[in-house]
Amino acid sequence: MPNPDYLQAITDFGEALALEAGELIRREREENTLRTDYKEQTELVTHADVMADEFITGAIRKRFPDHRILSEETMPDLSQAEELDTPLWIVDPIDGTVNYAYGHPQVAVSIAYAENGQVRSGVVHAPFPGETFRATESMGATLNGAPIRHSGADTPRQSLFATGFPYTKDDLAPLIRRLDAMIHQCRDLRRIGSAALDICWVACGRLDIYYENVSPWDFAAARLIAKEAGATVGHFGEVPEGYPADLWGKDILISAPGVWAPVRSILRQASGYE
Repeated sequence: MPNPDYLQAITDFGEALALEAGELIRREREENTLRTDYKEQTELVTHADVMADEFITGAIRKRFPDHRILSEETMPDLSQAEELDTPLWIVDPIDGTVNYAYGHPQVAVSIAYAENGQVRSGVVHAPFPGETFRATESMGATLNGAPIRHSGADTPRQSLFATGFPYTKDDLAPLIRRLDAMIHQCRDLRRIGSAALDICWVACGRLDIYYENVSPWDFAAARLIAKEAGATVGHFGEVPEGYPADLWGKDILISAPGVWAPVRSILRQASGYE
């Protein structure tokens, strides 16, 4: 078990970076003309994404020169998640870039720290509402310093769920089948536009269920926050043998414990897994 004081210091460092990056992106949107571009012709990226990414990764490199970094904008090499020999930081400078570009408040800075493929520390900061979620392994989860807990939902029919959809529209049929099954068997859907906040909202009881296919930088920090808030975290599909489950982004399912098993069955059947 890692030194708890060390992990708390890591979380404090991650929170400080997230708060400063959050102020950077808030100020950039409110005070300057928004500059945008596209990655791979489909995915929106703003100048603020790159600025915040460079700030966070630069600070990590300076303090921990031997650590590796997996970040969405400047170092999006997913093979980093498979190399478990040295500590790994997983960074999303703006989760919810489309929301950011359109002036919506559901935007987050996400910073996670992993050792041996296991996420030990996570911070998700939403700069516009001023909400900071954080967790350190085995020490619980908080929102602005106050402990948080999942909703306690125990019936899918009475549960509010969230999911998302990819920028590329080539293979939407499986996602639509899952959505059709869920919308018929749950209370309602919320499409928030930030995976990190979706998961944190499960952690604090604003949502009951979240599922999606996403990248490690979208969910790594929030997944630990939900886990430390008592939610059940896992997958409705299979995790490849030898791959760290904490960083596997396909078929993620995070929910209040009482609905996890029935929802997993709904999603597996809709996906043709059983």
